Amino acid sequence: MISAEQIKKLRQKTNISVMECKEALEKAGGDQTKALEILKKSGREKALKKAEREAKQGLIETYVHNQSKIGVILELNCETDFVAKNEQFKELAHDLAMHVAAMNPENLKELLSQPFIKDEQKTIEELINEAIAKLGENIRIGKFVRLEI
Repeated sequence: MISAEQIKKLRQKTNISVMECKEALEKAGGDQTKALEILKKSGREKALKKAEREAKQGLIETYVHNQSKIGVILELNCETDFVAKNEQFKELAHDLAMHVAAMNPENLKELLSQPFIKDEQKTIEELINEAIAKLGENIRIGKFVRLEI
């Protein structure tokens, strides 16, 4: 039997729905690490299903480092303006812009393969797949530019 505390811990780590956390823990026999892997796989599968859907909405996020010597402008796309206004989507855009400022990827392919600066256990691609699973829409990074003095 999976306890409410186990579900709560997994939900706090992932911000994924209670039911999905419970199902992952049941499949993993209560093992948090295995449950995380199940949720990652599930997120990738959801992302693949949504990948063909057009992402024509979104927002432009800017980030200027505290010394005002590095700045980033990043386009993050989704399917609807409803999701574009969602706080989780806005936070994702901010985190991605901050990541670009810190890691200076040369192109989108390099960016997607980089470990995320706030959690090096996942790549940027995995971070986006998690957001797709949570928000239920296709999400894509559009253009981005990093400026440095």
